[in-house]
Amino acid sequence: MTRATNLLTILALTAIPAFPADRRILISIPDRKILLLEDGHVLKVYDIAVGKPSTPSPQGEFRIVNRIVKPAWYSSGKVVPPGPQNPLGTRWLGLSAPGYGIHGTNSPGSIGKAASHGCIRMRNRDVEELFQLVEVGDAVELRGTRSALAAMGLAAAGE
Repeated sequence: MTRATNLLTILALTAIPAFPADRRILISIPDRKILLLEDGHVLKVYDIAVGKPSTPSPQGEFRIVNRIVKPAWYSSGKVVPPGPQNPLGTRWLGLSAPGYGIHGTNSPGSIGKAASHGCIRMRNRDVEELFQLVEVGDAVELRGTRSALAAMGLAAAGE
């Protein structure tokens, strides 16, 4: 091989993007926990609030469809701009289930409870961290059974 061929080979190899990690979010509604998984391993576990019985969180397989920093909240013709009064907190991760998302909250005392209108609420500091770790297109699975956490090894993760 010539020096030019070696250089082209090196350039070609460095131009090949690495395979992205298989990253997804698993949500256990009854345990009120989010697990962030990468290649089947638990990276992070967060406490959450879920939908109350009259407005339950959806179950199934979804995707993150948008990411919004400092979202506005729209309800019944009313708009609450970003800020301390906004019930969406500081971040919004919209799901492919229309109208549902993972977001922060201006009511951190609701974390650990069935308190939302169906969305997944997180502490603002937690949703800000999660926001940096996920992308549009990442899979989100909402499960209504506790076995979801056992299957993912949450007990082994010390939770």
